[in-house]
Amino acid sequence: MSAVRTLLMLSFSATLLAAQSMPRDFDAYVDRVMKTFNVPGVAVAVVKDGKVVLAKGYGVKRTGEAGTVDERTNFSIASNTKAFIGTSLGMLVDDGKLSWNDRVVDILPWFQMSDPYVTREMRIIDLLTHRSGLGLGAGDLLIWPTNTYTQKEVVRRFRHVPLAASFRSTYAYDNILYLIAGEVIEAVSGQTWDEFVRTRIFRTLGMDASALTFTEAVRMGTNATPHAEIAGTVRPVAASDSDKTNPAATINTNARDITAWMMCQLDSGRLSDGSRLFSASVARQLWSVVTPLSVPKMPPELAPYQANFAGYGGGFNLRDYRGKKLVWHTGGLSGFVSLVALIPEERLGVAVFTNQEVGQAFYAIGWRALDHFLGAKYDWLTAYRTVKARADSTNAAAEKKTAASRDSLSTPSLPLERYAGRYTDRWYGDITIEVRDGQLFLQMVPTPSLGGFLEHYQYDTFIARWSDPEMRADAFVTFSLTPEGKVEQAKMKAVSPATDFSFDFHDLTLKPVK
Repeated sequence: MSAVRTLLMLSFSATLLAAQSMPRDFDAYVDRVMKTFNVPGVAVAVVKDGKVVLAKGYGVKRTGEAGTVDERTNFSIASNTKAFIGTSLGMLVDDGKLSWNDRVVDILPWFQMSDPYVTREMRIIDLLTHRSGLGLGAGDLLIWPTNTYTQKEVVRRFRHVPLAASFRSTYAYDNILYLIAGEVIEAVSGQTWDEFVRTRIFRTLGMDASALTFTEAVRMGTNATPHAEIAGTVRPVAASDSDKTNPAATINTNARDITAWMMCQLDSGRLSDGSRLFSASVARQLWSVVTPLSVPKMPPELAPYQANFAGYGGGFNLRDYRGKKLVWHTGGLSGFVSLVALIPEERLGVAVFTNQEVGQAFYAIGWRALDHFLGAKYDWLTAYRTVKARADSTNAAAEKKTAASRDSLSTPSLPLERYAGRYTDRWYGDITIEVRDGQLFLQMVPTPSLGGFLEHYQYDTFIARWSDPEMRADAFVTFSLTPEGKVEQAKMKAVSPATDFSFDFHDLTLKPVK
């Protein structure tokens, strides 16, 4: 065992000694949060001043079963993976193999976006900072839900994903450019992105129980099971695990291992033996605002969370919290949501992993843990319970309003068989529509789980009701006709405002294939 790892393990052994630093009622508080939001399992890690304060599991890995969550139970941390990619690029900058301002096409000559100027001017730092001009989640259907495309096919099709804004003019969260960042890591280092993270980060920090994919975590036998609420019941769901999404979203880790990651970040890359994983200058770059964000007005229940500034850096969100700079990120994949929050000034870090899709749960736990060390008190559980109830009500009202506007007496302009056929979108690929049992059935060809009957809504608009109940993303399908009464194109749009943005149906323009 290396000296660095030995020191890290000694630091971790301080967990029990330092556990009294947490509030006495913290365990009971976590239990109340889990019951309030119906979360089967949670893992919480807290570090302060270079020491582990808490690394603990709560609840169960899978509802209805006895296996309990502990400090070594792995959870998919989804977009918290992005910080590992930003850090990996920073380490290559330290190695002299990259510059943040290098052009992507100089490293990946095949790289291409839909706009030649953006292709030419895209820099390494732009891959991380969500200011490319892509729309929110644009191109995500190429990588999620699990589909038949290879990594090379995704990259080839990516060049056709349309831009929604001018280059560097606005913030819009994307995942697909992190795949390109993963390709940069491989081109420069000679290692695939996951080999790089495993050998240069995981092994150095002693994150031996972590995994690069959910499949690997299952193979290790250390995984929590993902859950979601479907038809009013929280139950296990299929995990999202695709090699194509890895650089953006599929690291799996646990409460014990994440403490080493947080302490290294909080010490600007310095390790416990005095050596460095990355330089202080890289830390400054990762934690500096590159893309400014507007600061929304918080609802009254979340008044203590009101920010004065907000932005995005190199794989991290940045804002202030109670007068301190907060470096943070969240993550969400099917059945898992998570939070990692760092306050560098206080050398304080909190991570909360859950196996249910309720973000209010990790916020209520995370801010309570931070507040304890900042000398603040607030009833975050009541606040987020209220906020969630209002959001649920608002979404339900929006769906009800949409349904009320329907002209239920209208009929399609054409016989059903004239809507049937093969359609294609330039970046996504093919969709088939056929008549089955007197109804139209739509299948998104590359994505097996996105298939379902089309229920007539009004005029030439139908609703795709996906056969897989875990695809909670029913979508409008609207056909436009030529003056001759033939289908010219079809457009799609999610029915519910609560639909995850990665279902970017609205970016599709489906043309009939003759």
